Amino acid sequence: MGATPQFIATPQPWMNQLTAANANRDGTGTLVTLVTGAATPGTRIDKVRIMGVGTVTAGMIRFYLNDGTNKRLIKERAVAATTPSASVPGFEDEWTLTDGLYLPSASWSLMASTHNAETFNVFAFGGNL
Repeated sequence: MGATPQFIATPQPWMNQLTAANANRDGTGTLVTLVTGAATPGTRIDKVRIMGVGTVTAGMIRFYLNDGTNKRLIKERAVAATTPSASVPGFEDEWTLTDGLYLPSASWSLMASTHNAETFNVFAFGGNL
């Protein structure tokens, strides 16, 4: 580990949308790329936010770390059944990465999938180092 902390040089938000059902937990099936690392010196992700679009049923949002060759499950976030209305907000969840998630190069990425065929907007916050 380096003696000098790495600070984000260029803050950046990323976003994508999940819609295709994927019950797999092994990195196969439909995955959506949320963040691709910067070539040099890399990218740090500090927080991920999930917003259900419309009614959602109980399920899971899964996140995978991709090194360019292998996709490995890194985090699962439970989805609670929610029917939004004028007085009930839609499903939302936040995953804070206390020490950040580091993508060391452009071959690395953070990917996501939804267990059920429902629509979720997914946002990541961090930046390039």
